[in-house]
Amino acid sequence: MNRVCEIRARALAELSAEGEAALARLPEPARRSAAEREVARQSHDESRRARRRFIADHAEEVYDLLTDEKTRRPRLAELLSAAAREFPGLVPTAEQMAVEQGRLQAGKEGREIDQGLFFGGLLRARGAGEHLIASMLAPTSRALDLAPTYEKSGSVALEKVRIERIGHTARVTISNPDCLNAEDNGLVRDLETAVDLVALDRGSRVGVLRGDVMSHPKYAGSRVFSSGINLKDLHLGRISYVDFLLGRELGCVNKLLHGVRTEGGGPAPGGTTQKPWIGVVDTFAIGGGFQLLLVLDQVIAVEGAFLSLPAAQEGIVPGLANLRLGRFAGGRLARQMILGGRRIPAGDPSANWLIDEVVPAEDVAAAVERAADALATPAVVDNRRMLVLAEEPVDSLRSYLAEFAVVQARRLYAEDVLAKVARRGGRG
Repeated sequence: MNRVCEIRARALAELSAEGEAALARLPEPARRSAAEREVARQSHDESRRARRRFIADHAEEVYDLLTDEKTRRPRLAELLSAAAREFPGLVPTAEQMAVEQGRLQAGKEGREIDQGLFFGGLLRARGAGEHLIASMLAPTSRALDLAPTYEKSGSVALEKVRIERIGHTARVTISNPDCLNAEDNGLVRDLETAVDLVALDRGSRVGVLRGDVMSHPKYAGSRVFSSGINLKDLHLGRISYVDFLLGRELGCVNKLLHGVRTEGGGPAPGGTTQKPWIGVVDTFAIGGGFQLLLVLDQVIAVEGAFLSLPAAQEGIVPGLANLRLGRFAGGRLARQMILGGRRIPAGDPSANWLIDEVVPAEDVAAAVERAADALATPAVVDNRRMLVLAEEPVDSLRSYLAEFAVVQARRLYAEDVLAKVARRGGRG
């Protein structure tokens, strides 16, 4: 770290300490008066301006120090822990985040915004951003631990996801049945583990992603793909920015599209091990569930199913759908879905851009077999890799993620989002 960076890091630490002292004199966020909220806002704004300038000017130096000149590949939480230690005041400490985790979303200090500023700065820097994206494509330690078991038995049951090898396919079943397969921290973690296991599995050539049978009263006995983010958990402050909102995009979703990075760079050009993926939509794919379809290679929907991306209603950014949906459906339909909340039935002509085949429920198994046989041919993986390279080069992905990291963190604490989440999530 050069002298200028050291001096500015010390100045940032002092300024942040002053800001924390001012916050400490106030009641906790949920109990502050309007005047006290304004004091807190001004304190946060001053500290955040300094953090944003520092990471904008020194992202490469910071990242090199935290990764030992890019010789290590820490995940997001590890980077935050190291940054809190090496650059006091740049990101929240573990103790500060522990306090936040015990609060409702509307009653938090908003420290995830500071995490967003940090990751946004790293991703804007080309060297740091590309290394971070590649690092997050590595299989998780949990998946590596489970890989021998899956390789031998052909099945693994996690808390909210099951994986089973059937012939040359690896069937991944999302199973959060009491809340319509809504995504939460645990489901995202399990899904990334499953994607890793499928990518590393030598016994399968195609992945299949489908929702389980529901126990929720409204859809009991029916399969559902996904109802998107768990709004009750978001209201309760249980949706993690790092582990879910940013980690999901850089982890399991990115791996579905770009593959899993293996030791030594993988067996093929591009440095990742990839498999084609089929998605089966029973009943509906809403929000984050729909986002998953945009990184799959073939989508089969059951008659009567629908797709929806209610970003305007929820108020947060729908992951990387803003980057990916337009290339499938065109800019006009992307705006109608993201900005206007348009719902697309499986039989609608517009669905032809998003769904490959619509079948009766009793024909799903046969449709999956046909699709899997077609995608299991030897040339598919290399052609898929070239398609992805053309559609989403790493620099475009990095540039989008840099803005997303900041905007999504701020949207988490926007007044309209907090009000909507309180109304909808509070209904349970």
